[in-house]
Amino acid sequence: MFKKLFIVLFVLFCADSFSQIGGKYVYQFLNLVTSPRQASLGGKVVTIHDYDVNQAIFNPATINEEMDNHLSVNYGSYFGEVTYGTAAYAYTYDRHKQTFHVGVNYVNYGKFDGYDENGLQTAEFSGSEIALSVGYARNIPWTDIYIGGNVKMISSTLESYNSFGAAVDIGALYIDDYNDINIGLSLRNMGFQITPYADTREKLPFEIVAGVSQEMENVPIRWHLTLENLQQWNIAFSNPNRAEGSLDGGSTEEKVSFFNNALRHVIVGAELFPARSFSVRLGYNFRRAEELRIVEQRNFSGISAGFGLRFNNIRFDYSYSRYTAAANTSLFGLMINLQ
Repeated sequence: MFKKLFIVLFVLFCADSFSQIGGKYVYQFLNLVTSPRQASLGGKVVTIHDYDVNQAIFNPATINEEMDNHLSVNYGSYFGEVTYGTAAYAYTYDRHKQTFHVGVNYVNYGKFDGYDENGLQTAEFSGSEIALSVGYARNIPWTDIYIGGNVKMISSTLESYNSFGAAVDIGALYIDDYNDINIGLSLRNMGFQITPYADTREKLPFEIVAGVSQEMENVPIRWHLTLENLQQWNIAFSNPNRAEGSLDGGSTEEKVSFFNNALRHVIVGAELFPARSFSVRLGYNFRRAEELRIVEQRNFSGISAGFGLRFNNIRFDYSYSRYTAAANTSLFGLMINLQ
């Protein structure tokens, strides 16, 4: 039943056609990866159901008792002076049946030199954004389906402008223990600006993400398939650098095929030894690879990799994500079991 519902939802969410997704919404930092494990698997994984307390920020249905009393902090340098980090904590009570989750996302855009409309230098300014979330999940009685939700309060400061917002995430997770398959669905960032920067309220970056993962029977590998931005079908744009020239001096705009656009919704990843003290992770983000691909040059955009180490009650995670030859990101994470 859940698999049929998954297929129907996928078709419905992809029925409408819109332009590309960039530059249309506020609080875009809400879609940054939340941990090195997420980043190394390509990002936006919604099917991991284990000790990883970071997963609940992307899919609240993954909140479970294995996360109990786990504290995680993650930090990374994005581009230039931009830095961001996340933190998460879960606590289980009521005879290990009720688990609540708290998460924080933060990004600092660094310092900028200010100039007025005449080009004269003014005061230096900065920008930062933060979101605090509280989440909870429950198993639907007599089923293998879990549902959960996050409530988020958002604050943004850009130069002298301030904005506050609120949003909710709703997630579902189906766990097939017999075949070791997880199927997840997450509706993220459904909300509004309580206080806009100026007079106009802007939309939040609402996104629908679905995914499936499975641990192989005879090989210690769990593979992940994630479908992002299911709320709209056309997320591609024509890159002017790939326009084809003509004999009359003009150019023909790049045509993005149906198959190419479909692939831009896909993220794949794999984790070797997911339950061991040492694990290795690889991922590939098709949209990132296509949008950042340089003409006639191989730069391996879209590839990500990382590893995890466990020392007793402490876990250390690292990820490296390839964007362009001039811009790559590393993310570091530390998780502590406080029990």
